[in-house]
Amino acid sequence: MHESYVNPLCTRYAGKEMQKIFSDDRKFSTWRRLWLALAESEQELGVPITEEQLEEMRLHLDDIDYDLAAKKEKELRHDVMAHVHTFAACCPSAAPIIHLGATSCYVGDNTDVINMRDALLLIRRKLLGTMAALADFAEKKKDLPTLAFTHFQAAQPTTVGKRACLWLQDLEMDLAQIDFALSQLKLLGCKGTTGTAASFLALFDGDGEKVQRLEQLIAQKMEFPSCQKVSGQTYSRKQDFAVLQVLSGIAQSASKFAGDIRLLSHLKELEEPFESGQIGSSAMAYKRNPMRSERIASLARYVICDLQNAAFTAASQWLERTLDDSANRRIAIPEAFLACDGILNLYGNIVSGLRLFPAVMEKHLAEELPFLATENILMYCVKEKGGDRQQLHESIRLHAIAAAEQVKLYGKENDLLHRLADDAAFALSERELKELTDPAGFTGLAEEQCEQYLREEIRPLLAVNSSSIQEAEEIRV
Repeated sequence: MHESYVNPLCTRYAGKEMQKIFSDDRKFSTWRRLWLALAESEQELGVPITEEQLEEMRLHLDDIDYDLAAKKEKELRHDVMAHVHTFAACCPSAAPIIHLGATSCYVGDNTDVINMRDALLLIRRKLLGTMAALADFAEKKKDLPTLAFTHFQAAQPTTVGKRACLWLQDLEMDLAQIDFALSQLKLLGCKGTTGTAASFLALFDGDGEKVQRLEQLIAQKMEFPSCQKVSGQTYSRKQDFAVLQVLSGIAQSASKFAGDIRLLSHLKELEEPFESGQIGSSAMAYKRNPMRSERIASLARYVICDLQNAAFTAASQWLERTLDDSANRRIAIPEAFLACDGILNLYGNIVSGLRLFPAVMEKHLAEELPFLATENILMYCVKEKGGDRQQLHESIRLHAIAAAEQVKLYGKENDLLHRLADDAAFALSERELKELTDPAGFTGLAEEQCEQYLREEIRPLLAVNSSSIQEAEEIRV
């Protein structure tokens, strides 16, 4: 067990449900269901296939003899034919009609599309779960002031809930892309060796309507609205790119969120979940590194880069078929989904267990608000105290320079408000200064924007999708 490489996406990151979608059991049982759908449809259209043959196939959709399949593949050097023979071994009466008229891509490509659909639906459910958790978080913290940053330099205040809405909006855009990708996803169908359906046309004695009906029946049985209208032997690999592009978008959104969490963890304004027995560093016992956010960033980088596999594969297909896509797709498509699944499990886990430190946020606001409040102080003292605007502006400028010097050169606290309080020209009481520098007065429409966005966009969306919301699976490491 431990002498060979094992993919960490399975052992450490991705959930069990996603692993099942890309498992051998799911793959090869889907091949058998596609062979059954083909045979059933051919029978419905007049091909002499007996009900006994079909029933025999139905009884053996899942009992796959992997030892026999491996033996046959070693002998035949062809994975599809190895499984044709393996299926035929347990369905002897159906053996003559299994894979009738089809090429390998009938089972290979159609199974890939089915797996991508099922995996996208799982990603969609987990994305909705993450959005629901973020929406609840934003609602609870909609009015909690915090210092906002541009260029990671102190800027005007916002609220924690409003900041969470920025993360949430990215995921809402990703959800729209998932829905679009699902609406565009089509089966290859059964078009034969070069996509002309010549073998099926021969099977139906030149009846083109039956060939088209065959594809419609197979699509219905596999729960797809339609098949691609035209193809070579394979479906266009741009379809893979379109799907992986959705996963790349989710990875981008999650990485942005994780980066923000890492920055705010450094500022000690918040902290991701940290178990009582968890070790943050093997050397520094006091450390509480944001390892879950760092893991999101790491996996997201992989998914974003993996998109290039789909791009190069789509760009390098020759004419009606070339096999240089096969080995790449066996790795690139499942791993993109497995990594994205791990990302969403981590994202939901962090949001659900995020710990905030409002006192630290208040401290950081207090360090910067004296500078941010000077315009309000100036206007108040002119309007309410009858002060000279130009003289007061110059006094503020000089006091601000002196206060900044104390902070930057000597590491002292920002004492600008004390300087203004001691300056008789401003005639400000302690109460007036406190009111003029209340953080809630500097967050603009942040709270209202948060409430409006949740009320008008997110809550209705979550309500429509309430039956599809799935919480993140428990993370293992």
